Amino acid sequence: MATKSKSTKKAPSKASKAEMLKYYRDMLLIRRFEEKAGQLYGMGKIAGFCHLYIGQEAVVTGMQSCLKEGDQIITGYRDHGHMLACDMDPKGVMAELTGRTGGYSKGKGGSMHMFSKEKNFYGGHGIVGAQVPIGTGLGFANKYRGTDNVAVAYFGDGAANQGQVYEAFNMASLWDLPVVYVIENNMYAMGTSVARHASETELFKRGISFEIEGEEVDGMDVLAVREAGEKAVKYARSGKGPYILEMKTYRYRGHSMSDPAKYRKREEVDDIRSHHDPIEGLKGQILEHGHATEDELKDIDKEIKAIVKEAADFSLESPEPDPSELWTDVLKDVEVA
Repeated sequence: MATKSKSTKKAPSKASKAEMLKYYRDMLLIRRFEEKAGQLYGMGKIAGFCHLYIGQEAVVTGMQSCLKEGDQIITGYRDHGHMLACDMDPKGVMAELTGRTGGYSKGKGGSMHMFSKEKNFYGGHGIVGAQVPIGTGLGFANKYRGTDNVAVAYFGDGAANQGQVYEAFNMASLWDLPVVYVIENNMYAMGTSVARHASETELFKRGISFEIEGEEVDGMDVLAVREAGEKAVKYARSGKGPYILEMKTYRYRGHSMSDPAKYRKREEVDDIRSHHDPIEGLKGQILEHGHATEDELKDIDKEIKAIVKEAADFSLESPEPDPSELWTDVLKDVEVA
């Protein structure tokens, strides 16, 4: 039987030079990619909805470092960072944003609906909270097939109020499914603060009535995320059932590109950027430990910018889908034995 959920704020675990540099590179790729996506949106090259992950990079980067081949992840519509963390090709991700055939969904899914079965990334979902029961289903499939794989289902603080989330919690706990639920609490559900939309603001406690273990994590510290993620994934993989991680993080931009974010003060955002930025925080540790020099880190940034520029160029050069594509990928013919 699971014990009462708790908040833990331990010192981050140690990491090697190679690990810290990898996390720095991975988070920087997400940051630069999202900045470029914002530019292309402003130029009218990306249409529809576009939700940027700037500020939250440590969450998916730290969690991904805890997973092994065959583990799956699924998330909502703020999803570009998760795709890149799964090692999906930045060119294919950006081309999907611009609606081109070179995109992961052939230009038909856009920002919110991309998938990669090869990378075990199951979306990108536009319906708030809908990914949680699907992620629970991935965990059920793992158990049914007798594998030791774990599914990670990401969702936000706003989605944490959806009824389907608790139906999923109940089944996951009842059947001891190997699922880690990651609540990316970026403090605002669209434009509504957690204090105004949640009667219980410590969201990691939401699993108590289902006897699901949970804890709060500093989601702006990639090493703290990794430490908590390793514990949660090990717990789920061992057959003990689901686990909830509430990542206290922050988004610097509005909810989407159409959101001017007037519901919070500029000083609030600047304070987080100045004192809690996940990339700058890790950079400071890298320099402190002598793992790299300022110039070496600048070289990494140049490499990342070149990768992102290549992705942007590809996304604009790739052709738009032919109108006949409207009739493809709609129905799957299956032979029944």
